[in-house]
Amino acid sequence: MRTDLIRKAALTAAGLAFTGGAIAGPVTAAFAAESTAKPTSQSQSQSQSERKGHGERQLGVRYEAQPNFYYCGPAATRNALSVQGKDISVDAMAKEMGTTEAGTNSINDITPVLNKETGKSDAYHSVEISKPDADATQTDRLRADIVKTVDDGRAVVANIAGTSVDTDGNTHSFEGGHYISVVGYRDAGNTVRIADSADANTAAYDITVEHLADWIATRGYATS
Repeated sequence: MRTDLIRKAALTAAGLAFTGGAIAGPVTAAFAAESTAKPTSQSQSQSQSERKGHGERQLGVRYEAQPNFYYCGPAATRNALSVQGKDISVDAMAKEMGTTEAGTNSINDITPVLNKETGKSDAYHSVEISKPDADATQTDRLRADIVKTVDDGRAVVANIAGTSVDTDGNTHSFEGGHYISVVGYRDAGNTVRIADSADANTAAYDITVEHLADWIATRGYATS
């Protein structure tokens, strides 16, 4: 059962699938500013971005999978900050966020860390989608927020829960809650690019902004 913005993003379905509830260690892979998540060299991926025109932009991510089932908040934040060329310990961020085996409490615990590491107290703020399903106004705001944030060279971090389907028809299910990074958009923001720390095999995928808004519903996201 999903609740509101302060609901904990706890044990994710993908996280629980890992042996013993954890991975042996972080999996890293760089993926460039492209429409597919093909590995690139670290020098290519660090803080790389590409404006493709026609309402499209992708940020380069130095991707890292979460090292255990409850570190999705710190890992999503770390991946988001990597587009700015930063490489910050997920353990350090977990401590700042108050992350425990129950997860990271809310997006409000992540926004201050994004601001601190970005170096500006007002670089990010939290936005709540309070309804069980996002309405048109909330979806339009999410689209505009993603475009603005990505155009500023930053990634959005979103607290999601439930099940959604990407543009390739693949299902992503996090009934207990999860955090993801939004690192690009196309079609003027109607489709957005996700960096997902849950599983390196599904590190990146595209989703419509309408599906993402409903995925965030009852929770929130950190945006410029």
